[in-house]
Amino acid sequence: MLVDGKWTSDWQPVQAKDEQGRFIRQTSSFRNWITPDGSAGPTGEGGFKAEAGRYRLYVALICPWASRTLIARKLKGLADLIPITVVAPQLTDQGWQFGGYPGADEDPLFGSRYMHELYSRADPQINGRATVPVLWDMERNTIVNNESADILRMFDSAFAGLSESAFTLYPEELAARIDALNPDLYTLLNNGVYKAGFASSQEAYDEAVEGVFTMLDRLEDSIEGPFLFGDRVSESDIRLFVTTIRFDAAYHGLFKTNRRRIADYPKLQAQMEAMLALPGLRETVNMDHITAGYYSIKALNPSGIVPTGPAHVLKLLEG
Repeated sequence: MLVDGKWTSDWQPVQAKDEQGRFIRQTSSFRNWITPDGSAGPTGEGGFKAEAGRYRLYVALICPWASRTLIARKLKGLADLIPITVVAPQLTDQGWQFGGYPGADEDPLFGSRYMHELYSRADPQINGRATVPVLWDMERNTIVNNESADILRMFDSAFAGLSESAFTLYPEELAARIDALNPDLYTLLNNGVYKAGFASSQEAYDEAVEGVFTMLDRLEDSIEGPFLFGDRVSESDIRLFVTTIRFDAAYHGLFKTNRRRIADYPKLQAQMEAMLALPGLRETVNMDHITAGYYSIKALNPSGIVPTGPAHVLKLLEG
């Protein structure tokens, strides 16, 4: 936890909780937007123009929120415009760490050891947690945005003049349906698995896990084709995929959402496979980082033992 820009206490998985023991997620603190001309976006201030090589994306491959942005970066053809830095999957007492694990990078900009050092560099008086993803402006040396939902949207539109892509993740004709689905998708499923896993009362757990499977059942019944809205992939498909690809490997066991597996939902399983078939998307999934990261959470897995499966997910990722 950062207090006035300084690290003050060991990392803990439960950020906050209410009187009933419900897990409460921290609100993102940097909400500026990259735009084609540098004008201000829906939140924050202006001055962040879309330019090749100006921005760097910091991610953890374990993290579903960071993976949203990685997938959008791939599908929108931004890999050559926006370099990435991958942190180690295990959460240390000081949070996300650079290097020290296969596939994890050192910080190429400042030689930082921990992600929280970047937060303090961007705002010397920052309070709160140092989360991923982080979209960093290498020209102004500051964080543009650390909210994955914002980054997903700006990757879809801000760099349109610099990269050609066949994908539009937030098309006008689906916008109303996407906006109607996303809040429940987030509350009941994306964040719902965390509310189940980090619940500190039976009441809070029961409520969360019921929401998780209510949403999965609803999606299984309503999906219209290979993707949620038929033949066309959207940002809602990305939001769903980052949870379903982790579900059987981590959430089902570690977070106690074990009523059913994604493998037990034929249409959701098919959607997951359709996503993996999209160009470059499979490269954003690292099951070693996912399992090593989740099972490093001492509060949930004090032994630190990492499971070797599930076999059906690993086979799926082999392609």
